[in-house]
Amino acid sequence: MNLDTQKILKTLNPNKVWLPAAISIGFVIYLVVTDDSFTPEKLNLIFTASVFPIVLAFTALLMKEIATIYRIRTLTNEELSWTSSIYVIILWEFASAVTPSVVGGTAVAVFILLKEKINLGKALAYVMLTAILDNLFFVTAAPLALIFFGGDIFPDLNATLRYLFILSYFLIALYTLIMSFALFWKPRVFKWILIRITSIGFLRRWRYSAYQHGNEVMWASSLLKGKNLSYWVKISVATIIAWVCRYMILNFIVESYTEGITISTHFLIFGKQLILWIVMLISPTPGSAGTAEHFFMDFFQMYLGEYTLGATLLWRIITYYPYLIIGALALPRWIARVFFKKKESEESQAS
Repeated sequence: MNLDTQKILKTLNPNKVWLPAAISIGFVIYLVVTDDSFTPEKLNLIFTASVFPIVLAFTALLMKEIATIYRIRTLTNEELSWTSSIYVIILWEFASAVTPSVVGGTAVAVFILLKEKINLGKALAYVMLTAILDNLFFVTAAPLALIFFGGDIFPDLNATLRYLFILSYFLIALYTLIMSFALFWKPRVFKWILIRITSIGFLRRWRYSAYQHGNEVMWASSLLKGKNLSYWVKISVATIIAWVCRYMILNFIVESYTEGITISTHFLIFGKQLILWIVMLISPTPGSAGTAEHFFMDFFQMYLGEYTLGATLLWRIITYYPYLIIGALALPRWIARVFFKKKESEESQAS
């Protein structure tokens, strides 16, 4: 795995917040410009949301972060302090917000854990396991939503979205299956398959990388063996809580603009988000900027009507922009903490 410090810090660059923010805001401006029926009052409708559901939305965001921080600390067998766990999650979320979902932030996450004194093998194991847990939630929950709600879970007459969902779901399920096989069952067989595949003529250039990745997976697998049931229950429950809270944010936002939504409709809105997030995972834009806003309007305009644009902005303000802002503010402090303060501490101990 390439953990070049300069490349990683280039990804974790506070200046990168401007591109996804510009795409997201630019998309909204485009909608305004191309909407012949737009009036300034439509944008002002964002301020008509009921206060209590918005408070609940922020509470759900806080609970989601607490669950995620608890999970990473539990994953590392509490080798990370609470402070380190908070930094890891903030910067991991920041990296996800400024890079396309299809690119992934594995190398960045491993780098962050390394700088928090988690050794390479463990860092690889924890990042791979986190990805598998998150993907298992999607892979399991999305079919359940389809079983309960059927075609109602998709926007009307949007065949493109259905195809994107099928493609994204297939890729996520395939990746999860392969990585679960490699990490929990047959890491040596996985390495052998990688080497055999890269023995083919035009793939030989990647053979060393395949060999290296195979070794990394074997190393990570050995470090996860022997974990007790309590360990798996804790991280699994934390994963479920984190994702449920993330989705509940939108339920509260819809509730803030509407009245009389039934419990069954809330479940349907929750199920729609499963489809939306799976589609967002293959977005080529950083943080799914533009893609998220576009499909949000397709999915939820039927509930929000004239409040759709305001709700879209509020949804991104709560679930996306905080990671850009807090990550950009936390990054310099973290760099000073892990690169300079720890170095000074080591030098003082040596003297």
